[in-house]
Amino acid sequence: MTGTTGPTGATDPKGTPAAASGTPTAPLHLAVALDGAGWHPAAWREEGARPGELLDAVYWADLVAEAERGLIDFVTFEDALGLQSAAFHLPDDRTDHVRGSIDAVLLAAHLAPLTTHIGLVPTANVTHTEPFHLAIGIATLDHASKGRAGWRPQISSRAADAAHFGRRTTPQLTEDDVTDPELISQPLRALFAEGAEVVEAARRLWDSWEDGAEIRDAATGRFLDRDKVHHIDFQGSNFSVKGPSITPRTPQGQPLVVSLAHATIPYEFAALSSDIVAVTPHDRPGTAAVLAQVAEAVERTGRDVTERPLRTFADLVVFLDDEPGAAARRKVRLDEVAGAELASDAEIFTGTPTELTDLLLDWRSTGLDGFRLRPGTLPHDLTAITRGLVPELQRRGAFRTEYTSTTLRGHLGLARPTSRYSRAG
Repeated sequence: MTGTTGPTGATDPKGTPAAASGTPTAPLHLAVALDGAGWHPAAWREEGARPGELLDAVYWADLVAEAERGLIDFVTFEDALGLQSAAFHLPDDRTDHVRGSIDAVLLAAHLAPLTTHIGLVPTANVTHTEPFHLAIGIATLDHASKGRAGWRPQISSRAADAAHFGRRTTPQLTEDDVTDPELISQPLRALFAEGAEVVEAARRLWDSWEDGAEIRDAATGRFLDRDKVHHIDFQGSNFSVKGPSITPRTPQGQPLVVSLAHATIPYEFAALSSDIVAVTPHDRPGTAAVLAQVAEAVERTGRDVTERPLRTFADLVVFLDDEPGAAARRKVRLDEVAGAELASDAEIFTGTPTELTDLLLDWRSTGLDGFRLRPGTLPHDLTAITRGLVPELQRRGAFRTEYTSTTLRGHLGLARPTSRYSRAG
């Protein structure tokens, strides 16, 4: 695929730039989405893959070290409450695809001291996990990484996951539902609303310790300033959290929240809850249209993007080779091994790093801040990103040549927020 012509930018209903805030001259941001042996179901059978190491910490450390060598802003780690499945809404019994994974938050915590600059963004479920546990887990990751933590909250879209917990049921999506992103999200509206409450509770818990609450003065015997630790008394639709957190305020104040969105309801979730939203357009005109929808969601929810910027990334599945046509041939071969052509919610790109650079810079002109790239195979396509794409972007002056910040917020140009409780007090 190559870039196409289309609108030159997206605006919100008031005619101002879309929520993305990106411009053709702004620094381009790159994230990499890591998942198993890669995003193609046959990737684990590819030469150079490491299927015997997918549950080994060393494998993940090698991948993230490569991403950090490429000066990537952050990596995301997939996670789920059930085994992977070829179907979005149902489990399956296939044995020819990768099945099994390790906990994303714990994996990120392990990788934190092995890295120095790259952001670490694990996925964690908000439907069946206690908000308090989510908040302290991500806060702990921010402490362990010295300010490089993020969190991708994920609702439980597969009804079968509820059986692992036995406390509630969730809607069962039908074959008709999964034909369209808007249809998928409609039965899940209540779960998205609850998810927004979970994120808000977590944010309040992150704020519940003000900066300077820890005195740690052995001479006077004062470890804590109790006036700077607050109950949050949060009441959601289905849960309540008194607080405070057990984890003191983190280096970033609030770790970054990243969400993936394909339709109106998830766009509203992002507008309410996220610092970064990853969207899935399939061409340049579609990118502009999606950014306009995100801007409309921001308008509906009343978010002030001056005070709380919302960064927008586009997701792409990528197969990269230096020789023209080689990536496309490689994908065809993988499709034949898998027995079906790869399908994805995101656009699938096959080509050279130069061709991908052309596409990224073209799509960026619609107002995107960056891209989250999903390597088709690992480590091949990750290495092609870091050693092929990144140097080409740098050659064109579109990407950093060194890290200039030590925090994830710093990489994205986002300020460290003040605790809401210190403002109130």
